[in-house]
Amino acid sequence: MRLVALVAAVVVVAGCGAGGGSTSTSSSAAPAADPAVVYMDKVCTAASAFVTTPKTPPRLDADDPVKLKADMAVYMGQMAEAFNQTAAKLREVGPSPVAGGDEQVAGMADTFGGIAKNFSDAKAALEAADANDPVGGLQAAGEAITRLDEFVQPLKQLEASPELAGAAEKAEACQSLRTLTPVESAGPASGSVAPTS
Repeated sequence: MRLVALVAAVVVVAGCGAGGGSTSTSSSAAPAADPAVVYMDKVCTAASAFVTTPKTPPRLDADDPVKLKADMAVYMGQMAEAFNQTAAKLREVGPSPVAGGDEQVAGMADTFGGIAKNFSDAKAALEAADANDPVGGLQAAGEAITRLDEFVQPLKQLEASPELAGAAEKAEACQSLRTLTPVESAGPASGSVAPTS
């Protein structure tokens, strides 16, 4: 499976209700004989860190907009923390043994950091919104969520390197992303409501 698909699956699944799950990956388990494999093992370990931050999507309760906004603000903060932690771990990966790898991973970290800022800004907008406005701040939350598509771009650039893409196929942490099973958070699905027209 391609790296983009692997990491995309982690972010989408984790962002839509996972939390508290931990991975059993370890960069020390990668074959030490190939520096590119070791490097990609570290990159995938950093990317999978997103899933370890607890995230609880709010119940979509149209009858209690105040609680919905409060819960959404908490969720925006959780998402910001998850992306910030991943960005920080990507910056700690170390030098790439393959030309261009440093720039690609730095781009990933910058993208994750930028998305984290959007979630932080959305949280602030929700918290500052007029309590009497049932939808105040929710637009900012929606805009932050739409930015999730952007994290795929630097992953595609990373895959443009055949050596790094091949190393990802051999790195244990990258392969573990295939079977990563986040822990479902309690309850959000049961309290959801269908949007009304």
